[in-house]
Amino acid sequence: MFSFSIYPSQAQVKVNVNIGIQPAWGPTGYDYARFYYFPDHDFYYDVVQARYMVLQKGRWVYFVAAPVAGFSPYRSYKVVLNQPRAYLYHDNHLRSYAGYKGRKAQPMIKDSRDERYFQNQHHPMYKQWKTNKGKQGGQPGKSKGKKN
Repeated sequence: MFSFSIYPSQAQVKVNVNIGIQPAWGPTGYDYARFYYFPDHDFYYDVVQARYMVLQKGRWVYFVAAPVAGFSPYRSYKVVLNQPRAYLYHDNHLRSYAGYKGRKAQPMIKDSRDERYFQNQHHPMYKQWKTNKGKQGGQPGKSKGKKN
């Protein structure tokens, strides 16, 4: 005798998206980024806190401005890290991303023509996107008007 019961299964899918708060210099291709690691300079940028993190005397210290003179995130290679408290894995990042030192910067959010990046408040198309969003019911690129 076989016994079984039928219960509706519920798939739980958690999708994180933070394109709107990523900096304009963030690399394209990511809907979510929690930290950026800069292999050339060996420090992090915390996207949520909007601050840089540098290891000083064994402690992680936050900086609002770039912690290296002459540094520009626009001209630096960034590794996207989505680990919680990614800086705790610093030794692993030093080893894993050493080969990225000297690489050129990737395509950036501010230069992207992909409409999903228009919602980033630092993107040149943000104001137009925000205006159109209200007119189109929140669906950039989609019109509520009649089809011809």
